[in-house]
Amino acid sequence: MTARKIIIDTDPGVDDAMAIFYALCSPELDVIGLTTVFGNAATTTCTQNALRLLEIAGRSDIPVAEGASRPLGRPFQGAADFVHGSDGQGDVFLAPPHTRPDARSAAQFLIDQIMAAPGEITIVALGPLTNLALAYLLQPAIGHQVREIVLMGGAAFVPGNITPAAEANIWNDPIAADVVFSLPCPVTMIGLDVTEQIIMNEADFAAIAAMDNPLARHISRIAPFYLRFYQTRYGTPDRWCHVHDSTTITYLLNPALFTTKACAVRVETSGLGAGKTWPALRVSDQEAEWAGRNAVTIAVGVDARAAIDLELARLSGAALAQK
Repeated sequence: MTARKIIIDTDPGVDDAMAIFYALCSPELDVIGLTTVFGNAATTTCTQNALRLLEIAGRSDIPVAEGASRPLGRPFQGAADFVHGSDGQGDVFLAPPHTRPDARSAAQFLIDQIMAAPGEITIVALGPLTNLALAYLLQPAIGHQVREIVLMGGAAFVPGNITPAAEANIWNDPIAADVVFSLPCPVTMIGLDVTEQIIMNEADFAAIAAMDNPLARHISRIAPFYLRFYQTRYGTPDRWCHVHDSTTITYLLNPALFTTKACAVRVETSGLGAGKTWPALRVSDQEAEWAGRNAVTIAVGVDARAAIDLELARLSGAALAQK
């Protein structure tokens, strides 16, 4: 079976690191590039993290293209250092990478890769959607040439996690998100509706700590900061976290684990509800602001234990997928 070509658009990020390693350990996926964006840290920090994560995985052959440093239409509201650490990697302060990013911007890298392989490339978006929106605005033809966009973001039928209305990635650039949800290619939304159903617990992290490979060792180094955030936020003595970014990889590997709804989606771009992802639930909605938009596949249910077990199995093997 030919591996599915993916580009991971990312703001690493503890959970981004887990998702990147998960993808690299999955032979069904061919990671042909990483593009970076602001979010969990500033873009330059995210680029350094992306390069270092690939070095840890022994995959410095994969190019990294640095992307947008701010959202469309407003300044960057600041890094999530209270979640991921001031370095985006749990305050372990990795040594500088030995490699350098691609000379192209993330938007141009996306355009070049998509147009060179029409219908073949899936974009896995783990952060704000600014790079994708910029690529589409620069070259609208990519909207018909992308195989699929699978994004971690949004909250269609549940509350947000950064405001009552909004999930963090969408809130960080709601204008870009509304552009991406308008694209004519297939778009799958892996949002809080499903990611907050998947809880990785203390036993799961103990299993990772027992794995003898560099990827698992890195996760074990960076996870404590992330887990402390969850303990503080939810006031529990237990060490656990929701599985956000990695759920996109699980969906690509085994979509049968998920239940979904198909709805056109608009994004609130300003005001108190900025970042809210609004699904069109009635036929009449298509006559208003949602008119002309393709239905987005929204994940709403998952076999959570099977999702965690699949990720742990791939990480324990650490059989890095090669080009």
